[in-house]
Amino acid sequence: MDEKLETLRQWIAESHNIVFFGGAGVSTESGIPDFRSVDGLYNQQYAYPPETIISHSFYVRYPEEFYRFYKDRMLFADAKPNAAHRALAKLEADGRLKAVITQNIDGLHQMAGSREVLELHGSVHRNYCTRCGKFYSLDDVIRSEGVPRCDCGGTVKPDVVLYEEGLDSNTLEKSVRYIRQADMLIIGGTSLVVYPAAGLIDYYRGSKLVLINKDATARDSQADLVINGRIGEVLGAVSGVQ
Repeated sequence: MDEKLETLRQWIAESHNIVFFGGAGVSTESGIPDFRSVDGLYNQQYAYPPETIISHSFYVRYPEEFYRFYKDRMLFADAKPNAAHRALAKLEADGRLKAVITQNIDGLHQMAGSREVLELHGSVHRNYCTRCGKFYSLDDVIRSEGVPRCDCGGTVKPDVVLYEEGLDSNTLEKSVRYIRQADMLIIGGTSLVVYPAAGLIDYYRGSKLVLINKDATARDSQADLVINGRIGEVLGAVSGVQ
């Protein structure tokens, strides 16, 4: 492990156009459960499967049930950035990291100080009235009872990509551009099984593809460096961030 960490440290020092692509594993160290882990949302007991509840059609048909689950199991307002978030913000401040591309919806990268964050699946911090478009904050949603309603009477919907909804094309296109131009791509905290997001790895053209994940992924054979470990511990160690 020490040899791999030293290689990662050296590659970062040599690079000036790093892109980071991360998944749920980046946030688990902040106390936010992974959807697919043993203790994740998919293994909890609810009247409906979580995949069904957080789908667009379920939201439209049963908004009360959707919001009961959403507020209880998907909002973690007290979560704080961990060493991975802080390390990435430091790399950006140092001029080495150009963008963070994330599948997470918690806003922790921005809280840590990252500025160029592409949120593939949206954010719980942005919520809009489906009738008039008025913006509502995360606190507004948390404080609401039942289904949050706008002053105009419309339903407030989180700016989060639900099942059956497509990713934002502008965010996706921008992510592809960053990855194509990167001289180093670090992928962390993701099993690379959720598409189309996982397919972004195929746009990388460089020779420093790093995969950091607690478990093996189906893409390990494509990587130039594979580190099996906790993303916060690994990035914290190579960047000097606790």
